[in-house]
Amino acid sequence: MNTASTQTVNASRSEARRPAVVLLSGGLDSATVLACAREADFECHTLAVDYGQRHRAELNAAEVLSHALEAASHRVVSVDLRAIGGSALTDDIDVPEQATSGIPVTYVPARNTLMLSLALGQAEVLGALDIFVGVNAVDYSGYPDCRPQFIAAFEELCGFATKAGVEGARFRIHTPLIDLSKAEIIRRGADLGVDYAMTVSCYQADDQGRACGHCDSCRIRRAGFEAAGLADPTRYRNDQPG
Repeated sequence: MNTASTQTVNASRSEARRPAVVLLSGGLDSATVLACAREADFECHTLAVDYGQRHRAELNAAEVLSHALEAASHRVVSVDLRAIGGSALTDDIDVPEQATSGIPVTYVPARNTLMLSLALGQAEVLGALDIFVGVNAVDYSGYPDCRPQFIAAFEELCGFATKAGVEGARFRIHTPLIDLSKAEIIRRGADLGVDYAMTVSCYQADDQGRACGHCDSCRIRRAGFEAAGLADPTRYRNDQPG
């Protein structure tokens, strides 16, 4: 190879974007995280998990968002958490339509641990050291696996649980939304060009992705748009939020 060709190859390598795995549920937060990763100039590989949730609308939304925000690839992994149950999202338990105290029944046992583990596996295969996830510890439903302590512990685990970690690589779990209010998240995403009409947040959306307007997720989302001073593009059943 001549000098000119070598220089061209080296330049291409230096200009290549670092790969990252972005967990993409199809909801508002994960769409914003994908936009954040893209702004940071990562080569984004989106991962959605079909865990047996009540509806497939959010998985369809994840595919649309991945394409719209120009991810390098999109993958769906299936793990049936209905076999375990214990959540209103995976079992025959009614989704509450009133605010509750404590950890709500919409908490899915070990869901974020599972999803991050799958993302970690994909990261190793891709040779990526960066994983993005849309957990939030401010305007959220009180899930224990959305807290900074959980993320720090999982990040440490990555170093012990992987071939790359044992060989000295350091994985980083990016949580750009963890200390933002829902309004701040929405403003951030709007600034980055996220079309929130494409997202599905409702725990019991219908087949068309239309929201119920009553569940905890709908209430938090609607309040976020109101606080952000932006029009809510959510499609509700009967064209009204509740």
